[in-house]
Amino acid sequence: MKLDWILWLASMMSPEAADSLCLSTTLYLEARDQSVRGQQAVAEVALRREESGLWGDSMCEVVTARKQFAPTIVSPRTRMHNTQAWARVVSVAIESEQNWALPLGQRKEIVPGASHFMAHAIAAPSWRNAYQVATIGDHTFLRVQPLKPRKG
Repeated sequence: MKLDWILWLASMMSPEAADSLCLSTTLYLEARDQSVRGQQAVAEVALRREESGLWGDSMCEVVTARKQFAPTIVSPRTRMHNTQAWARVVSVAIESEQNWALPLGQRKEIVPGASHFMAHAIAAPSWRNAYQVATIGDHTFLRVQPLKPRKG
């Protein structure tokens, strides 16, 4: 599967299915070689951003916001051919969405308040000195800005 094909497919799906596909794709590209906990943390940042509304109104808009997540940073021709990793990230994405759908006090948060993450080996963003929430695997999760749920 190529990234551009997956994103096209998402544009043809129901919003809920598209969001799961976009989150799964992001987890694959950003964290397929990380632990489940690391993948859950990446998903949590994306879900927190979606909930804030600052990067878009859907998960697909959030993860394809310019230079925010791998779907806009890697080549559209990137192939996702590790089927074991794909199966795992789909499961993590769906479980993370279910967790995030719970009321605020009932959610299991892994990186509370994290709005960004970075992989030290490949990135040195201007906000790298923000408050560090956690380091899980190769990723450091940071609170660059406070994100609040948008008003309904």
